[in-house]
Amino acid sequence: MHPVQRFSSRLGVRELAIEDAEAVFAIYGSPKATEHLSFEPRTRDQVAHIVARSIASATTDPRSEYALAVVERETTDLIGFGRIAMDPHQQRAATFGFALRPDTWGVGFGVETVRLLLGLGFEELDLHRIWGARSPLNEASAKTMLAAGMVEEGTIREHIFKAGQWRDSVVHAMLDREWATAATSV
Repeated sequence: MHPVQRFSSRLGVRELAIEDAEAVFAIYGSPKATEHLSFEPRTRDQVAHIVARSIASATTDPRSEYALAVVERETTDLIGFGRIAMDPHQQRAATFGFALRPDTWGVGFGVETVRLLLGLGFEELDLHRIWGARSPLNEASAKTMLAAGMVEEGTIREHIFKAGQWRDSVVHAMLDREWATAATSV
């Protein structure tokens, strides 16, 4: 499926463009934004490579990754990055993740972003299960995923190696039937 474009009341997700590299760097290059992610802050060159790779992978068939810009609907400014990647170990399943620019935190954009990604996965990609993992210290992400209707399933012990040490991850997931119920109650 290409191109992807979905909207909520205040946000949208769309395909990345080369011109987005600097806005993505404001997120992936930020120590604050990447504090709880699985990687250290990226350099400008690394972000440019990520954006270029994401653009190239968007037209593969079958498409296995959806790396998308999260934009404010009113201004079209890129404020985040969202990703759904098919999980080769599970049928009709995908992992997902998201990151927002720190100056946009605290106003509900995280919940809208998660719902946009879940909607894409369940309504357009016909997935059965979508799951994501977060740092145990990232309480804001826990609240965001729970508010979006996801279920906390458990802990993957010593899942991520970052800053010279192993870190656990907490898994949150949603099933297609749960999305159908959540989507009708929103």
